[in-house]
Formats: sequence, C-alpha cells, structure tokens
Amino acid sequence: MILYINACVRRESRTRRLAETLLSRLEGQVQTVDLNTAELPILTEATIDERTVAAKAKELTNPLLRYAAQFAAADTIVIAAPFWDLSFPAVLKRYLESVCVTGVTFRYSSEGIPIGMCRAKTLYYVTTSGGPLLKDYGYDYVEGLCSGMLGIPECVCFSAEKLDIWGVDVEAIMAEAQQRILDSFK
Repeated sequence: MILYINACVRRESRTRRLAETLLSRLEGQVQTVDLNTAELPILTEATIDERTVAAKAKELTNPLLRYAAQFAAADTIVIAAPFWDLSFPAVLKRYLESVCVTGVTFRYSSEGIPIGMCRAKTLYYVTTSGGPLLKDYGYDYVEGLCSGMLGIPECVCFSAEKLDIWGVDVEAIMAEAQQRILDSFK
C-alpha cells in the first residue's frame, strides 16, 4: 500500500502536480490522507495519556492511533508539502506528531535508542518553492525522523525551486522536475 500524505493547501498546487507525477510511477493501491480535511487529534496531556494506554493495549483501531497504524503499515510513503518558511505547513507537523507513537511506529532499545517499526522501505518527499532551496529544514526534519527514528531506510526528495522569481519559465522548471522523477524510475 502506498500512503500519500497531501499537505498542499492550494487547489492549483505545483507540489501536488509533482506528487501526481511520482504517484503515476509507483505500483500499488494508494491511500490518501488530505491534511486539509483530516481530523488530526490535538495532543494534550489527556490525549497523550489515552494514546499511550491504547498503544500499550495494541488498540490500533483507536482514533488516536489511526494515523500511526496506517503509517506503520504502508509499504511506500509519499509526502507532498510546499516549502514554507524554510520548512513545511504546520499541519504536517501536527500529522507527524500523530504518527510518532511508541509501540506503533517505533520502540526504544534497552539502551534508549529508537528502533523503527515501520514497514516502508522508501519515503518520497515532494516539494516546490518560490525561491531557491538553500536549506530545506522541512525535508531534513522528515528525513531525520523517518530514517533515524521510524526505521525507513531510504528517503528521497524531489523538488522544483525558484518558481516565483519574476521572469522565469515556471512550466519549464516544472517539466524538468517532472522529468527527474520519471528518469528515477527507468
């Protein structure tokens, strides 16, 4: 199963266009989580305590574990998130907080080292930016979280940048980025 996490806000999202190119090359059933409409829990002391109890009891149907169980079971993960303020939209952080659950997506070794429990072998991160991507703290965060904590061995970033610079050929930049995605599957 391919898990597609859509953090694109705009209806005519360039990031979504790139993600759709990628999804057209992946084989398998796609489950989409649209973060614009997803009912993400607000983590408070009470919900964290409830989530911990549910995770210890392996109650994966509990609404507080829904996204973590889905993420852990995915074979491939695609995150589409525009580059905002050196990172990504805040709703993606809220989603990732829902995903990081001890006993569902990771556990700790006896030495306190996180051991990933996710099935996915590859996570694809797709982004676009209006200016240059000098430092993408969004992808760096997701890559660190997924490879270092959740056990996903390969993280790949596809991007198109400088799309809002006056005078650039946006469609040429997008076509080049889409071609890079297509070429990676040859």
